[in-house]
Amino acid sequence: MKSMKILGALAAASLLFSVSGFAQENANRDANGNVVRGPYETNAFGDNWFVGGGIGLNSGINTGNHGTIDWIIAPGLALDVNVGKWLTPEYGLRVNYHGLTNQSTFKPFNLFNKWEHAATLDVLFDLSSLIDGYQETRDWSFIVYPSAGWGWYTGGNNMWLLGVGGIAKKYAFLGNENLDMIIDLRAFAAPNAEISWKDAGYTPKNKLDGAFYKLGAFSFPLSATWGVAYKFGKQGFKRSASIVPAVVPVPFTTQQYEDLSSKVAELEKENADLKKKIADLENENEDLRKKLASGQNYVYEQGQFVAVDTPQGAPLTVYFDCGSATISAREKAHFEYFAENCVKEDTKLNVNGYADKQTGTAKRNQQLSEQRAKAVVELLKKAGAKEENITCAAHGASVQPFEGAAKNRVVTIEIVK
Repeated sequence: MKSMKILGALAAASLLFSVSGFAQENANRDANGNVVRGPYETNAFGDNWFVGGGIGLNSGINTGNHGTIDWIIAPGLALDVNVGKWLTPEYGLRVNYHGLTNQSTFKPFNLFNKWEHAATLDVLFDLSSLIDGYQETRDWSFIVYPSAGWGWYTGGNNMWLLGVGGIAKKYAFLGNENLDMIIDLRAFAAPNAEISWKDAGYTPKNKLDGAFYKLGAFSFPLSATWGVAYKFGKQGFKRSASIVPAVVPVPFTTQQYEDLSSKVAELEKENADLKKKIADLENENEDLRKKLASGQNYVYEQGQFVAVDTPQGAPLTVYFDCGSATISAREKAHFEYFAENCVKEDTKLNVNGYADKQTGTAKRNQQLSEQRAKAVVELLKKAGAKEENITCAAHGASVQPFEGAAKNRVVTIEIVK
């Protein structure tokens, strides 16, 4: 009975550890104190694996001849070696080798007088996560599992096995986050394949006795092992959806409502003013288009358009901003009227580019006049003029065809008679 006391003490210790583990975990709660659960993202094949092993004691009982019981008093050695994977925070699988040896006191039911081996598949249920919610760094966890597999022993026959077990797991054993301490309690039921009831010379006396006769002899090994499990691969699980805090509406005060209404009124007035400014600019732009279409030339000086008187029969002028060779939208509108009414495929044209001498160096002014003339030539080609009918020249600031700096930032287009 000494071995059974040892097993009982180990079982009580593991239950105590698991209860203390529950008491430590209060962080995985929402604002209302409810356990926070998944859903969790599916982990990759290489994630959340572990390999472990342990050593300890075994004992157990045998059902003997027509229901007699043989208690195995002397404890024997128990050995576990396993590899497994957690599929979710609550459920996992483990493939386990379980070896044990002992000496039966009841002959011929001496099933444990040699090494007995078992290969089993264990389905793991993490009660700590199921009851208290998942937490990756829980100090102690309590796990239960059903087990099924196949057993054999040295010099004997094979047998099927069914069992249950419980695990107390200590996180970060010896300060290593990849190492867990494992206390594993396991119980099996297995048919005693060596027993031959006919050899025992027994004849059942009644139906109940006959049931034992047909059932045969069974062994019930019990074991407790202590060991470690090393975790490898990426560990832990991630929730696929975060908890969205509840939004509690707060009613407006009268003052808040009046402030918002005032702000809305100001924005509406500002919007109306902007719409009026846009309409005024559109009207002004339309007036300018009409004037340009009539043949009036303009330059832009100090934020406004200034009319330029061009003598009758003078060449078309395209004005540019200071330091620029880009044709503005207003000058393009002026040019379009000229192109539609004056430019044909066979029209011969002289294009001359200029720059004002009041700004820039001579080299820079020459570059500007060339770039301006080239930009105008490209517009003429798009309007239908042939390149071979266009004569182009750039004069820099060496020639000033008009009075005033703004008027000499210009390209002239002259139709050759």
